[in-house]
Amino acid sequence: MLQVRHLVKYFGGVKAVDGVSFEVGAGECVALIGPNGAGKSTCFACIAGQQRPSGGEVLWAGQRIDALAPARRLARGVARTFQVAQTFEALTVLQNLQLLMSAGRGLPAWNVLDRTSVQAATQLLARVGLQPLAHADALGLPYGAKKRLELGMALAGLGEGALADPQGRSPSPERPRLLLLDEPAAGLAGTERLELMQLVKSLAREGAAVLYTEHNMDAVFGVADRVLVLIEGRLAAQGTPDEIARHPEVRSRYLGHSFDAARQAPSHA
Repeated sequence: MLQVRHLVKYFGGVKAVDGVSFEVGAGECVALIGPNGAGKSTCFACIAGQQRPSGGEVLWAGQRIDALAPARRLARGVARTFQVAQTFEALTVLQNLQLLMSAGRGLPAWNVLDRTSVQAATQLLARVGLQPLAHADALGLPYGAKKRLELGMALAGLGEGALADPQGRSPSPERPRLLLLDEPAAGLAGTERLELMQLVKSLAREGAAVLYTEHNMDAVFGVADRVLVLIEGRLAAQGTPDEIARHPEVRSRYLGHSFDAARQAPSHA
């Protein structure tokens, strides 16, 4: 379980995050939303390790991680993606995953990278829907494919046991997994958003704890199990998507009084 306790972040005299507390359990897919300037990115960065909190605690699997560098969080099963997809563009799609899978035990020489974790990387490519593009250069990928690749890279960084195997056996419970996804659907068209978010939700159903930020409401309603709403740095509301859609302050200050959750949620999500 991810536990965020009384998280505070100052920038000079500005309190960007104001005592935020929440939890995300294994198997949950939780969205963090709010208007521009609400503190979402700062809160997310404090959890992922790009920012150091000014106060409060971040715990994962019962241990504090708020003082750990991102690489040490990854070693404990915490992986993240970015709003703008980050990939190794000089490598092929498959090599991107092979590189991440080998990072924890030391990088191989470049001339043997192609022989590293081939089966596991190929299986992971199939899981994120990229196996036909295995030998394509990452540089030339369409953006939707690049977002899938970055998600695959996050999973690859968690190790070869991070996913259910081809026979459907669940990932190893000895290594809990937290996926922190920064606007995973940003820049994607409607159909691509739907497909990617269904993939994200399936990862939660396989046992990962998933926390994601998002501006596209169709990637929130009908996808998230719970929704957290930040307004002016504080947690203004949390609950199911239906509860958030009816919340008076959230409707007044963010979603709008005319917001209709039923129009946002995919009919077959």
